[in-house]
Amino acid sequence: MRTSLALSLILLAAPLQAHPHIFVNTGLSFVIDEQNRLTHVQVTWEYDELYSLLITEDLGVDADYDGVLSPEDITKLTGFDMQWVDGYNGDLVGALDGVPLALSRPTSPTAALVDGKIVTTHLRAVDGSPAVTGTLSFKPYDGTYYTAYEVGLGVTVRGRSGCEIILDEPDINGALAMTKAELAAIPEDMDIAEAGFGDIGVRFATDVRLTCSAP
Repeated sequence: MRTSLALSLILLAAPLQAHPHIFVNTGLSFVIDEQNRLTHVQVTWEYDELYSLLITEDLGVDADYDGVLSPEDITKLTGFDMQWVDGYNGDLVGALDGVPLALSRPTSPTAALVDGKIVTTHLRAVDGSPAVTGTLSFKPYDGTYYTAYEVGLGVTVRGRSGCEIILDEPDINGALAMTKAELAAIPEDMDIAEAGFGDIGVRFATDVRLTCSAP
């Protein structure tokens, strides 16, 4: 899906003025405790090769290009993507039966370089640790569309069994056609956010849904 999405987004680059520059393959791991409460979500981000190269060069990591990180390299790389400004949602939106969930800032960051791609993980606590009695919905996406996300690294549940995971993939072609038509109608001097496109990335977001049977 990433390739088709990347090619399609090129068509939108000019009118959007903020098309994706970064492509991230992501994975989610839901942590559920013995009381059937969702306590944390672990997020994995695998960056595309070009962005990974830019970051490693900027940080002076893997200077010999052998793909092997020294302990010093790992220290430099760990947390490079965790410097979040206030209000940033971490490109992850969660809800339980339609009620939004509040997530903490990232903790426990890790970083590695795998086949030329930077792979990082971080942990986010779920405010209130709600009981998983309904349907959880998590969407990894960037509302500004600077970063495009694909859920291709797997979704798992830690702490209990009896849970069903569904990935509701976006209709890329349909969303693209609708977006192009709407953008074509916007005057060139109008800001995209003012035109109602402040959260355009959600149209291309995979909806990760989780339901668990009674413990």
